[in-house]
Amino acid sequence: MLYRLFPLICLSFATLPIMDSGTAQAAEKPNVLLISIDDLNDWVGCLGGHPQAKTPNIDRLAGMGTLFDNAHCQSPVCNPSRASMMTGRYPHTTGIYFLSPDLKQAPALAGVKTLPEVFAANGYKTMASGKLFHTGDKRFFQEYQPSGGFGPRPEKKISQPHGHPLWDWGVYPEDDDQMPDMKAAKWAVKQLETKHDKPFFMGVGFYRPHVPMYAPQKWFDMHPLKDIQLPLVREDDRNDLSQYAIDLTNREHVSPTHDWVTEAGQWEHAVQSYLASVTFADHCVGMVLDALQSSDYADNTVVVLFSDHGFHLGEKQRWAKRSLWEDGTRVPLIVSAPGFAAGQTTKRPAELVDVFPTLLQLAGLPSDADQEGQSLVPLMKNPTQEWQHPAISSFGLGNFAIRSTRYRFIQYLDGSRELYDLTKDPHEWTNLASNPEYEAVIAQHAAFLPSRQHPVLPGNSTGHAAYAAANEAISK
Repeated sequence: MLYRLFPLICLSFATLPIMDSGTAQAAEKPNVLLISIDDLNDWVGCLGGHPQAKTPNIDRLAGMGTLFDNAHCQSPVCNPSRASMMTGRYPHTTGIYFLSPDLKQAPALAGVKTLPEVFAANGYKTMASGKLFHTGDKRFFQEYQPSGGFGPRPEKKISQPHGHPLWDWGVYPEDDDQMPDMKAAKWAVKQLETKHDKPFFMGVGFYRPHVPMYAPQKWFDMHPLKDIQLPLVREDDRNDLSQYAIDLTNREHVSPTHDWVTEAGQWEHAVQSYLASVTFADHCVGMVLDALQSSDYADNTVVVLFSDHGFHLGEKQRWAKRSLWEDGTRVPLIVSAPGFAAGQTTKRPAELVDVFPTLLQLAGLPSDADQEGQSLVPLMKNPTQEWQHPAISSFGLGNFAIRSTRYRFIQYLDGSRELYDLTKDPHEWTNLASNPEYEAVIAQHAAFLPSRQHPVLPGNSTGHAAYAAANEAISK
């Protein structure tokens, strides 16, 4: 059974009418170019997450379309985030909360076509390279070109000698052409130089800045180690959090502890490596955009760029994803489409689960009433209009974040809560949940908590382990 949410509260008001999907591009279907960047947080020039971020090509794309400045994933983990986006269903509807199981193993998704499969069923040529789904992209595209995954890797880790094999950072390899992302970019360039006899749906999935945060030397040279600015972190930041919130985001995780990173003197180097990896990924994005703009498809292609979730680099004294704070859920999301204004930014909350219905409308394809996201076309028409749809993220059954234009509300399985006013507290340093002045705000946001949640599907993943460890602590 699919669980739907229909709360009606006044976080904002009515929306503008949207285009009839049957009239959009009736004469000629638009092509779709979907660009994924793995583990990219808001350290992007146009999002302002880090003052030293160098992303001229992502910024260029933002100047070509609409930047969703307040966009969030549905889960701060690769598999559930991508499964949610590619099916249009929330994790609490499917039971896919962690790195396993695969979306094809979820009973709630039996018979549900994914985003590229729907486009293929409507006459599109679908093709991809790199990482769009968590695994098994070949199953979902008519043509798929592997790019090499997270490799290559040196024989011996560079910076973090212990821990998970992927958790490392530093200069490697010597040449851009050895990087899987460069191979995916070149494949996309070739496809854009090719004449296609059908409208196409093309996916290009880049692996960086996902760990290992490796890139050739020249990308590190753009971010000198001596000049690196660290994220702002307060030593007492976690004092107003519940023990469950700390356990859920720290116990049984494979990422290094913040204590180890700082004591090993690796914080600046890890931040440098992330920034270098982001700049390299941005360069690959630029290759694809250049090819598109010089191709025959430049004037009739919808471009969507997204990341699957955020990433901590010391904020809240932790590393990696798997949190319901801003650093864990906020993602870049840009949509550029023919006939829509360029250079727009909206602060209204958007979700990755909204991408599917948005693309259906932009392509003039039939909408799907069972999808749980909203088309973002109204915000592409009027970025400042009132919007009654917050972003809903989860990390395991019972743990939810509700993000509106101004606030982030979090409720955990143990009943503990957090509330942050992002206009005054962008780092989420002050938990307002116990302040009686905010009871009405909390009630407004809590109304969006789902009344029904699918149980966690069985699996053997780090998310399952972290969730179980946190839950075990509250049961004692």
